[in-house]
Amino acid sequence: IPIIAGNWKMNHNLETGRAVAEAVARGAASYTKANKVEVVIAPSFVSIATISNALSSGSGSSDTVVQLAAQNMHWAENGAYTGDISPSMLLDVGCSHVILGHSERRHVFLESDELINHKVRSAIAHGLKPIVCIGEMLDEREANRTEDKVIFQLRAALIGVSAEQMSQVVIAYEPVWAIGTGKTASPEQAQEVHALIRAELVALYNEKVSGATRILYGGSVKPGNIGELIAQKDIDGALVGGASLTADSFLALVTATAQ
Repeated sequence: IPIIAGNWKMNHNLETGRAVAEAVARGAASYTKANKVEVVIAPSFVSIATISNALSSGSGSSDTVVQLAAQNMHWAENGAYTGDISPSMLLDVGCSHVILGHSERRHVFLESDELINHKVRSAIAHGLKPIVCIGEMLDEREANRTEDKVIFQLRAALIGVSAEQMSQVVIAYEPVWAIGTGKTASPEQAQEVHALIRAELVALYNEKVSGATRILYGGSVKPGNIGELIAQKDIDGALVGGASLTADSFLALVTATAQ
């Protein structure tokens, strides 16, 4: 089943976030209940509990219509980590997924591959599904280092993750040069890297794990390009930024994918 995941980043307050989430749940219900698409949204930490309550109470939506992700987490269960959020806290407010290794965490907040791996293993151990982001910078693509960078990040993120545990893992390929820039990798460029990731998963695990692992594309995904992207053999959905901030544009992505 393809996944359309919306990363709201540092946007929306409680009121606007709840309204968007409820509208998405109403609009996506027929598709998610028919198992045509999985819908995940990742609000800010302060909005997750409010949105979780809204989706599971009076809005007429079932819990499974929209799944909730956090945008990051700490690996530890608890402790002296001022300003951070633990896996169990995320479970407590209704999260099923967590985005890890997003390029903004890597490049703005300087999270290392080792740290991201620590978080991936902790998420799995706690029953959260990590959406693991990997992708190259513009200078790396121009220097023909896309393959080296993507494979290095993939291997590093999955150290210590077993074949059995891979059933919980989602991979998101996000070419950093296409995030929020308006540039999008062509469907052919995206497919080429997705196929590379798929082949590496065969090498790391086996054909079964590789075939079952969902690989999402992220990087200026919009209603106008989702159809071509999702038609590619190895693209199993999208991790969406700006186009997930309004219900109309996000539902257009969900609808195009489900159909």
